[in-house]
Amino acid sequence: MQRTRSWWGWGWDDQALSDAECTAYGRLLGSHADQPVPIPQVTDLQLRPSRIEVPKPLGHLSFSDPLSRASHTFGKAYRDVVRALNAQLDYPPDLVARPTTEADVINILDWATSANVAVVPYGGGSSVVGAVECPGDGFDAVVSLDLSAMDRVLEVDELSQAACIQAGALGPILEDQLRPHGYTLRHFPQSFEFSTLGGWLATRAGGHYATLHTHIDDFVESMRVVTPSGLSESWRLPGSGAGPSPDRLMLGSEGTLGVITEAWMRIQRRPEFRKSVSVRFAHGTSAMAAVREIAQSGLHPANCRLLDPGEAALAGSATNGEWVLVLGMESAHHPVEAGVGALIEIAQGCGGVLAGSQATEGRSTSSGERGDGVTSGETRDGAADAWRSTFLRMPYVRDAMARMSAITETFETATTWDRVEDLYKSVNTEIGSAVEQITGAPGLINCRFTHVYPDGAAPYFTVIAAGRLGSELAMWDEIKAASMEVLVRHRATVTHHHAVGRDHRPGYDRQRPELFAAALRAVKRELDPAGIMNPGVLVDQIPPKT
Repeated sequence: MQRTRSWWGWGWDDQALSDAECTAYGRLLGSHADQPVPIPQVTDLQLRPSRIEVPKPLGHLSFSDPLSRASHTFGKAYRDVVRALNAQLDYPPDLVARPTTEADVINILDWATSANVAVVPYGGGSSVVGAVECPGDGFDAVVSLDLSAMDRVLEVDELSQAACIQAGALGPILEDQLRPHGYTLRHFPQSFEFSTLGGWLATRAGGHYATLHTHIDDFVESMRVVTPSGLSESWRLPGSGAGPSPDRLMLGSEGTLGVITEAWMRIQRRPEFRKSVSVRFAHGTSAMAAVREIAQSGLHPANCRLLDPGEAALAGSATNGEWVLVLGMESAHHPVEAGVGALIEIAQGCGGVLAGSQATEGRSTSSGERGDGVTSGETRDGAADAWRSTFLRMPYVRDAMARMSAITETFETATTWDRVEDLYKSVNTEIGSAVEQITGAPGLINCRFTHVYPDGAAPYFTVIAAGRLGSELAMWDEIKAASMEVLVRHRATVTHHHAVGRDHRPGYDRQRPELFAAALRAVKRELDPAGIMNPGVLVDQIPPKT
């Protein structure tokens, strides 16, 4: 039986938590709701009528049925889920266009430019920052440009270890096509199942590796982008010092400058050797010191994720107030036992205690991979495995809590080592106080370090609180504003890998230099003279070029 995606929440319909499970989570959080909010049926939604028709040559690419429009109205942020549950779809796209070729993309953009139609590029729809919704102010209509039909690996260059891949390829589809060649892109964000290569590139997504190759940027060899002003294609090069990089201009552009249609990506042999362990610390200061020493050691572990006591307890990795450091190494070429031993030695030198039952190293024998990049059937450390399972299940739990009027907010950031611990303490103190003031009760604030660098770390915070029915979005907005204020004051980035979208615009505007903002607006005006591409994201909507 073919599985179906949830139109209103995360992932697969058949993985959503039951009403009984939702109620149990609500009781655990002290929710004021007695029962979960019912899930609206698409047939009951009152969507505004579509305001435009495409020319006949594009008709076979365009869809205006309620399910297509409803499922492309929002991404998957908390506020998106709450609005969908309450059937508040005020600005659905008028049409969903599904191009199958680059020529289709060109034709759609040409038509949209001439017809005053806003275009929002759409990959897997997993955005959690409001990047794929569009009110369409000042436009006659809005089109969601769904690239998921452009999902092929077009060519594999085994000599250079690179592959040309269409931007609409979802993570599993991409990996399935590379696997027969013995290769992998080895980029596994939490949204792996439900996000595309183009989406990763457009948002500078963070992936599987906690050190060294932390972002999709590190795997880009060249890109091909269709803009309203024409086609941009960079050369395939291992490196270049020829002026500002055209790829860097498009990476993180979030659909505001054009549509990424394909890219040459660096690939690698599939790992055969893996080992994971966990180390426990009594204090955060010593745990952070261990992570810093590891990040600066040059050992480059694939996994180096530090869980604070709340995060460790939530994942079932520890229950007695300890910090847990999950470490892992992998290689396609050589055993990693010695490298893991060196990591353990560093951690123990900082006061860490190796967890009791540790994994033994072995070759991978399974061809199937899960969304966290871990091969199923592999022998692993128990604490690490508990965390991974919770990590993959958490978006579904978030939806369950939303149905019980609980508030969940996640925000990730990065800052230098001299500021990391102060930032961690400030978030817990100040956001904790803000949550209690906003909701009337204490909330939970957990943290994990998702990625680490020689000069700093990327803490990822989760806030969970009991909300009030009908006031969830207002409360969430206040918590979001408070978190952005703390990050900006500490000069920590407002986003490390979730992108800017509409939700992070206030913080992004304060983070970037104004001169750079002016240059970005000028670039947009040149590449998108009519201002149709995802208007309002990254920069304010600009008037058409005269």
